[in-house]
Amino acid sequence: MDTIIEFVSGIAWWVWVLIILGFIALRDIFQRKHTIQHNFPLLGHLRYLFESIGPEMRQYFVANNREELPFNRIERGWVYASSKKENNYEGFGTDRDIYAHQHIFINNAMIPYQVGKNHPNAIDKTFLPCAKVMGEFNKRKRPYRPASIINVSAMSFGSLSAKAVESLNKGVHIAGAYHNTGEGGLSPYHSNGGDVVFHFGTGYFGVRGEDGNFSMDKMIKLVKDNPFIRAIELKLSQGAKPGKGGVLPGAKITSEIAKIRGVEIGKDVLSPPNHKAFSNIPEMLRFIESIAEKTGLPVGIKAAIGKLEQWEELADLMKETGKGPDFITVDGGEGGTGAAPPSFADHVSLPWVYGFADLYKLFQQKGLSERIVFIGSGKLGFPAKAAMAFAMGADCINVAREAMMSIGCIQAQICHTNRCPSGVATQSKWLQNGINIPLKSERLAQYFKTFRKELIEITHAAGYEHPCQFKMTDIDVNVDDHNLSKELDRTYLYNKTYVPFTNMQALKNCEYLGGRN
Repeated sequence: MDTIIEFVSGIAWWVWVLIILGFIALRDIFQRKHTIQHNFPLLGHLRYLFESIGPEMRQYFVANNREELPFNRIERGWVYASSKKENNYEGFGTDRDIYAHQHIFINNAMIPYQVGKNHPNAIDKTFLPCAKVMGEFNKRKRPYRPASIINVSAMSFGSLSAKAVESLNKGVHIAGAYHNTGEGGLSPYHSNGGDVVFHFGTGYFGVRGEDGNFSMDKMIKLVKDNPFIRAIELKLSQGAKPGKGGVLPGAKITSEIAKIRGVEIGKDVLSPPNHKAFSNIPEMLRFIESIAEKTGLPVGIKAAIGKLEQWEELADLMKETGKGPDFITVDGGEGGTGAAPPSFADHVSLPWVYGFADLYKLFQQKGLSERIVFIGSGKLGFPAKAAMAFAMGADCINVAREAMMSIGCIQAQICHTNRCPSGVATQSKWLQNGINIPLKSERLAQYFKTFRKELIEITHAAGYEHPCQFKMTDIDVNVDDHNLSKELDRTYLYNKTYVPFTNMQALKNCEYLGGRN
C-alpha cells in the first residue's frame, strides 16, 4: 500500500492534468447531447464558454457608447452618476448622431422662464408635482395628486428581490414619489413610507379568493389596512408581452412569496392572458366603478397599445356615462422588466410614441383628455424623453429599468434566471446581500431628484414653468430617411439673403483684409 501511495504521489502534476483531460475527452466523444463537443472533444467547451460570456465581452470591450440596447452605456452612465450625485455632464460636445432618425430636439425660448425669489423652485429645485389630480373628475372619495411627475413603475416582489423592493419604497418616500407594486401583491417591503399604487393583473395576487378569482372583500380590507395605498391600477397588458400573460419561475417562489400571492412554493405561477372578472368593455367599466366606489380610491388601467376598436368603445361609454378610469398608463412595446419570447417582445404592441399618440388622439377627439391622468411608461426615464412625452400629453412618467439601474442593476439581462449578479432581480439570499438598503434608497431618491431638476431646467429653457405647458410644436423629431434628399430651401423653407460679391481680386484689395503684417 505504501508503495502505491508513493507511486501515485510521485506522478507529476501535468500527468494528472493529462489524465483528467483524457477522461473529459472520452466523455465528450460518447455523449450525444452536444454535437460540437462530440466532434471536437475538449475544444468544443471553449465555444460554449465564449458564447456564454459574449454579452459581457461586447458590453465592456466591443460596443461603443451609443450602440447597446435596451440602454446604451451613455444612458446607463447618466442614471448611475445621477443616482450617486456625481458629475453627469458630458465634455467636448455630444457624441450622439443628432441627424439620426427619431432624434429629439427641444425648441428653446429666446428668453427662458425666470424663477422668482419666492417661487417653489427657488426653494426646492426638484419640486415638480403632477399638474392633474387622479379621481378629481369622477369625484372619488380620496383623490390623489402625485407629488412627483416621475415614479416607480409596476415591478413585483418575486420578480425583484426583497431588498430591491424595500430600497425602491424607501427611496420614493425620500423623493416624494409613488411606488407601483406590480401584480405580485402588496408585500411588507412595499410598506416603508412611500405612497403606493396597488397594481393587479389576471392572477389577482394579493386580492385573490380561494377559487383564484378576484375578491372584492380582500381588496376592501387591503385598502383599509394600508392607508398609504393611494390609487389602484388594473393591468390589461404590458409592453413586453401583451395578450400573453406572465410567468414567475418556480425557482423564484419562496414561502414568503407564496404566502403573499396565495400560490404554491416552487411551482411556476401563471397569469393568464384574460381577466375572469370581466369579459368585455361594459363589464370592465362596471368593475372599475365598483372598485372605486367601495375603496374610495382613484382606479386606472395599464395597457400596451395596438388595435383601437375597444379603446374607442371604452371612450364612447365614458362619454355616455360620465364614468370610467381616472388614469391610463400607456406601456410601450420597448418596455420589458418581465421575461418574454422574442416574438412578443420584438413585434407585439406599438412603441410608446406611436401607441400613446394614437390613444391620446382618440380620447382627445371624444373630449375626454382633460379628465384622465395620462402616464407614460417605456424608456422615458431621461429628461429630454420626458419633455417629449409631456409635449404629447403625458402627465406623469413611470420608470422601471431606470429605477433598477439606480439601485445597482448592470443590465446583465438574466432577470428570468434567478442569477441576477446585482441582487436586484433574484431571490438568492447571497446575491441580495450586496444591496445596502439605506444607500440604495438614497440613490433612487437622488436619481429622481436629478431627473426632476434637469426636466425643470429644460422646461424653463423652453420658456415654461411646468412641463405640462409643453406643446407639440415645442419638440422636433427627425423623421426623414437618409436616402431621400431635398434642396435646402424646400427642406428648411427659407432662402438665404443675397451676399454682395464682385471677384476675388476685389477681396484681395480690400483695405480691411487681415494677414498683411
